[in-house]
Amino acid sequence: MIDQDKVRQAVRLLLEGIGEDPDREGLAETPERIARMCEEIYGGLDETAEVHLRKTFEAEENEMVLEKDLVFYSTCEHHLLPFFGKAHIAYIPDGRVVGLSKLARTVEVFARRPQIQEQLTGQIADALMRFLQPRGAMVLIEAEHMCMTMRGIKKPGSRTVTMAKRGCFLEYPELEHTFFAMLGTGK
Repeated sequence: MIDQDKVRQAVRLLLEGIGEDPDREGLAETPERIARMCEEIYGGLDETAEVHLRKTFEAEENEMVLEKDLVFYSTCEHHLLPFFGKAHIAYIPDGRVVGLSKLARTVEVFARRPQIQEQLTGQIADALMRFLQPRGAMVLIEAEHMCMTMRGIKKPGSRTVTMAKRGCFLEYPELEHTFFAMLGTGK
């Protein structure tokens, strides 16, 4: 649960620390705005993927299910700057499937918390394996990190790509090839 009072106090201190006047007209309501914003962008800290992945449906077909181009926004835990991009999720059902929107909601659970991309990718794959119990899962995330584009090395447009494979995706390399073919990357 976000402690609104602590966030407001911290924002006031930050503004003072950078040499600003937190009481000037343009900044007077900023601590309150930031506190409300934190409820939204860090709301995943109070959620679990199980809520979204526990309602499944029987399925006779056990072929790959791919949900691609799931846009997400997250916050780098090292600099508290945004990173954003697309997640691509595939799984091989084992008699049960989940509603497609639940895959997008699973991405949001983990993206809406201070995070690193490598961990985000693995958390999504692990949640699928734990709560959906498919034969296998694969997650690929492509993201741009503001800590790389607006500060430090300043390389706008650069993207970081991470991948996590679980279950049968580790055992059968042809499944990875099918995944990339379905994404249209032709790897």
